[in-house]
Amino acid sequence: MAKTGTSEKTKPLTVLVVDDHAVVRTGLKLLLNGEDQIEVVGEAGNGDEALLRARLLEPDIVLLDVVMPGKNGIEVARELHESLPHVKVLMLSMQDDPTYVREAFGAGAAGYVLKEAADTELVAAVREVARGGRYVHPELGARLAAAEAQARAEADSDPLSDREREVLRLLALGHTNQEIAKMLYISVRTAETHRAHIMQKLRLSTRAELVRYALEHGLLADAA
Repeated sequence: MAKTGTSEKTKPLTVLVVDDHAVVRTGLKLLLNGEDQIEVVGEAGNGDEALLRARLLEPDIVLLDVVMPGKNGIEVARELHESLPHVKVLMLSMQDDPTYVREAFGAGAAGYVLKEAADTELVAAVREVARGGRYVHPELGARLAAAEAQARAEADSDPLSDREREVLRLLALGHTNQEIAKMLYISVRTAETHRAHIMQKLRLSTRAELVRYALEHGLLADAA
């Protein structure tokens, strides 16, 4: 069938698929390549490979898994946003915790899709992000908005964020910055920054004071 109109729309949206599971990458490629005007131009199985291929291919969109060996998706998203700001990042994750969504957008991501809904949402998310918009599942977005509203309401009575309280709990349990980074899928530097902010906000100077604070505020109640 002859094409009508101008040729401006003929260039497909190019996508780099990043996931540490080959079978997931294969499924995502089949889904996206089956759509009109979307083309998967490359794939990567870890964060370092993703950064390398993104810089070589400069795709329109990087579809990026959150949890990967080595650099996690949040770290990769932040580096991509800094070095290739014109490349859109769409996070794909099994994590439905609003904290991860907040961190993803804070790192420069333009969208967040749950893996369980990828078959129904992914194409719409890719097209929305390509248009310059943001995408997050409505239910997850509502939970994020509610979490942020609650955080603002509690800001005066509790100076720590949800993530800082979690880091505080793990520190009080004796975990190192390296262990906390691995458990929360953040970088060691981010874990160190959280610790510094916690100590500053609570005006604490020693681990003993930190443990005492955690006990007094019930942060270790479920640690038995």
